[in-house]
Amino acid sequence: MSVKILGTGSYAPEKVLTNFDLEKMVDTSDEWIRTRTGIEERHVGAKDEAASDIALKACQRALEMSGVNADEIDLMVVATVSGDKPFPSTSCYIQRKLEAFNSVCFDIQAACSGFLFGLDVANSMMTFNPSYKKALVLGVEKITYLTDWTDRNTCVLFGDGSGAVVLERSDDDTSGLVSAKLACDGRYTEILVVPAGGSAKPIDEEVLKNREQFITMAGSEVFKLAVNMMVGACKEVLEKAGLKTTDIRWLIPHQANKRIIGAVGKRLNLTERNVFINVNKYGNTSAASIPIALDEIVRTGQIERGEYLLLTAFGAGLTWGASLIKW
Repeated sequence: MSVKILGTGSYAPEKVLTNFDLEKMVDTSDEWIRTRTGIEERHVGAKDEAASDIALKACQRALEMSGVNADEIDLMVVATVSGDKPFPSTSCYIQRKLEAFNSVCFDIQAACSGFLFGLDVANSMMTFNPSYKKALVLGVEKITYLTDWTDRNTCVLFGDGSGAVVLERSDDDTSGLVSAKLACDGRYTEILVVPAGGSAKPIDEEVLKNREQFITMAGSEVFKLAVNMMVGACKEVLEKAGLKTTDIRWLIPHQANKRIIGAVGKRLNLTERNVFINVNKYGNTSAASIPIALDEIVRTGQIERGEYLLLTAFGAGLTWGASLIKW
């Protein structure tokens, strides 16, 4: 038995914010942003566009590609840190808008690693419970609402978007999800964090004055840890599967920073033709970045059946992981 990907879909909001737009907002430049991050533009959701609205279009496209109706979905796992409301879960809003009322649905919060966590959870549930035959797994973020547009170091990084996959439980084991590695280390919670807005520090006048409701990041620490942890996770899943990096058609890393992506590829001895990058077009879309990249690869015909994909991510928590897929 295996769990296969039947279809993919993605969506990014219509509004595009370029580096040149940011030059008018904060003390930065297109050259500074591109040389340090590789980002040229990012998408920003409209004021009345919730995370569930962004997710809906990605889900519809994934269902259309797979030939599956929404009422056939038994399970929906939504990875996000920027959902519609504190509760209920964003998955319930997506379920209602999609009319996927036969699905068990819930959210996962693992920051930029969320999609990989969602894949592994769905794979485990589908493997051991035959009642889950088809699933939607998606990453969605309207993370720009957590972005401090006065902070030149972080506001250039983030963008909104969503990516989704339809999974199917199958007796054919010639393709599907092969192996995965997930990990966390809570000793580093403060290097990438939204300091306030939860029960530990509710929003009040002091929080708003200090702008603690927005993302803060220790960039150099994140860079070093991200590279080491993603490389380690990739090596572990390849070893589990008895494969080498030369067997991989595409490495699809979390699209946070072109320099991080390049360092991971180099450490894994992969060439540029095997490391997928689209951070220039979307910025860091957190849990949505890997499924957006996967959808782009699939829809542009850059993967063939029988080839291997290696997905890897790193996020706040700290969380990180890797997933190996035989297409």
